Amino acid sequence: MSAKTLNGRKAMVTGGASGIGAACARELAARGAKVVVADVDEAGAAALADELGGTAWAVDLLDVDALAAVSLDCDILVNNAGIQRISPIEDFDPEAFRRVISLMLEAPFLLIRAALPHMYANGFGRIINVSSVHGIRASPFKSAYVSAKHGLEGLSKVTALEGGEHGVTSNCINPGYVRTPLVEKQIADQARVHGIPESEVLAKVMLTESAVKRLVEPEEVASLVAWLASDDAGMVTGASYTMDGGWSAR
Repeated sequence: MSAKTLNGRKAMVTGGASGIGAACARELAARGAKVVVADVDEAGAAALADELGGTAWAVDLLDVDALAAVSLDCDILVNNAGIQRISPIEDFDPEAFRRVISLMLEAPFLLIRAALPHMYANGFGRIINVSSVHGIRASPFKSAYVSAKHGLEGLSKVTALEGGEHGVTSNCINPGYVRTPLVEKQIADQARVHGIPESEVLAKVMLTESAVKRLVEPEEVASLVAWLASDDAGMVTGASYTMDGGWSAR
């Protein structure tokens, strides 16, 4: 049983209905937080929120005009929602590029902007951005994703500098490939652009740079999220925590 270190805190997790987001929502709830599960999948968000005794927010984070008018009262914000598009730059659809940037960089900015007044007023806040090893390293065929994650790293550091005097921390978590539906959907695309069978994608593409030859589990990411959300991590800010099996050690 997890210690109730987050009693009295309200947490919001984007992309919270599945994958890393669902694991984070469960872990934060287990530690006592009241969790808002935010996801475009209304039914999935509602089901998980009901399971956890939290609330659901059916939201399309690509509707950035609507997000600009939002005000949030959460103590912990986990920016996790993401999409992927794999294509050579010369073939990359510009609209698809914009969607990735909007969802994974502009939307986190708008949510942070919406949450900071409440956090500042209470002298406590935790911004936790689920970045990626691609926030500090690049891979071919992922120009939009790598650009968005590199931008998220910068946004997180600026938030840390501005929030420090108000009791607000901001950090990134940088996992390698995590066992999620998003990663599973990449296998066919990776096979296509690399010209290899799908059965070889894990060994020849996804895990080739990792010293530990397995996927990261969502619960491993959630455990780090929960620690960063706690009082114990009050002096941890502006940091990027790799969880990539040694990929970025190269």
